[in-house]
Amino acid sequence: MRSRNPVFSRRGFSRDNGYAGFNAAPQAGGPAVGTQGNPYAQGNPYAQPAGNPYAQNPYAQQGLQQGAPPQAPPQAPATTGRMTMDDVVLRTASTLGTLIVTAALAWALLPVDDANIGRSYGIGIGAALIGMVLAFVQSFKRKASPALILSYAAFEGVFLGVVSSVVDNRIASGAAMQAVIGTMAVFAGVLIAYRAGWIRVNRRFYGFVMAAAIGFVLLMMVNLLFAVFGGGDGLGFRSGPLGVVFGVIGILLGACFLALDFKQVEDGIAYGAPREEAWLAAFGLTLTLVWIYMEFLRIIAILNSSD
Repeated sequence: MRSRNPVFSRRGFSRDNGYAGFNAAPQAGGPAVGTQGNPYAQGNPYAQPAGNPYAQNPYAQQGLQQGAPPQAPPQAPATTGRMTMDDVVLRTASTLGTLIVTAALAWALLPVDDANIGRSYGIGIGAALIGMVLAFVQSFKRKASPALILSYAAFEGVFLGVVSSVVDNRIASGAAMQAVIGTMAVFAGVLIAYRAGWIRVNRRFYGFVMAAAIGFVLLMMVNLLFAVFGGGDGLGFRSGPLGVVFGVIGILLGACFLALDFKQVEDGIAYGAPREEAWLAAFGLTLTLVWIYMEFLRIIAILNSSD
């Protein structure tokens, strides 16, 4: 079962290629024993091969080349290069920090008054398109590219800075801060609920979220097509009272995506994913948080827009 997020379909995060399975017992150093009890767990791809766990250790090889008797190396090198929670937190902070800095610069340097709003909005849309391309490129790469991920965060930050400035200065004062607080509250709430075991991520949960997400995206695409070719607000799914309802649904979906992200990061750590995949975890979490922030900003704009 693949993640709804393409960046988590890489090694250590996929649900259908045997790297990590729902309800599989964590294994960090050998074949997954839980595969007999869990039909979805296919083993641990990061486990050391049977036999000498230090066969690939350069210290052991150096000792053999020098004619010294083989000695067991210390335990620490055996886990060197594995992803940890600290790695995920650090990479996520770097990615979000880049996004916040560029958003603040865009807010300050791209005015949204009547004389400049067209130019500023054009720059924001251009940055969003570039960020989308970079996100797709990274999503389909087999390895994490920190440069691509940070570049995506930078361009996405420019877009968010412009959009947030437009909503905050022309529709609802303080909207950006309210959206940030709402996003942080959702993140904290889902994290607490997940760690407390109130949210159980399993195949049924995954299937429900995927079905809801596909339906949501299809409706938004239909609404966009009607808006482009028919003018106005399309079918009204993103404006008025119906827009608020769909905005709340979008936030709930974002919260479910966060739960899936937490589960997949937890599995990657438990199964000994390589350290560089912490960048993929940071990338996926950033995508989800941007989704939630935009839904909050949209709801606030709808509630404060004049008829």
